[in-house]
Amino acid sequence: MAEAETEGKGRRVIDRPLVLSLFPGIGLLDRAFEEEGFCVVRGPDCLWGGDQRRFVTPCGKFDGIIGGPPCQAFSRLAHMVRQNGYKPKFGNLIPEFERSVSEGQPAWFLMEEVPDAPIPAVDGYGVRYRLLNNRWLGEPQNRLRMISFGVLGRGRPLPIQVEALMSMDYEYAATGGSNREIPVAIGGSGKPKKHGREGRSRLPFNTKSADAFRELCRKQGLPDEFDLPPFTVSAKCQAVGNGVPLRMGRAIAQAVKQAMNYQLEQSA
Repeated sequence: MAEAETEGKGRRVIDRPLVLSLFPGIGLLDRAFEEEGFCVVRGPDCLWGGDQRRFVTPCGKFDGIIGGPPCQAFSRLAHMVRQNGYKPKFGNLIPEFERSVSEGQPAWFLMEEVPDAPIPAVDGYGVRYRLLNNRWLGEPQNRLRMISFGVLGRGRPLPIQVEALMSMDYEYAATGGSNREIPVAIGGSGKPKKHGREGRSRLPFNTKSADAFRELCRKQGLPDEFDLPPFTVSAKCQAVGNGVPLRMGRAIAQAVKQAMNYQLEQSA
């Protein structure tokens, strides 16, 4: 495999595991894994004109495979799309993720999806899954995802460290579907009415505004200087909203390191 071992002062460190990212989008999950010391190779994505269905994964080259296939088919709003005579833009591409894992035979894989998506199944891999909300990590954004972790042979739990208490702040999820205006009910005082028990106002979301893009970047944990110059503002909002929040991605990457013992300290 791609692991390189280095010796030093009483400990052995497995250096920079090589990871293949499928359906990477703009690479927010990749960025989180890279920040935690992984070396990430990005596969094809429709955002850049690629097609995962034509991609062949080389066997034995990657320590792990990560990714989040398009979730529109499993969104809880998908039935509304079908009710209006349309189909979700992407069908079920989880079998393509499973095929790549089967071809590549990595030591482990991780798939993030919406809660109602099916759990991936690949021959030879034990799979554990769990729900993870970004708020459980101390962040205000309310974003719930299903995290599936498969290990070659017998499955292992993914030890994601969550905060003892959720953030007192509450923010609606930044999603790819946020690129539309949210109507605001105006009360007799002329001020926006508050909605929900959290008492948050839902303000109009105008994706032609640079401020909207900056707000989505903030929710996702991206730095102020982050930008996607080739895209329109609306496309930028959709691309960022479809990504995994960086705080969530880092927590997942840290848990993979712990589960796979990628940092091993040994007595001299």
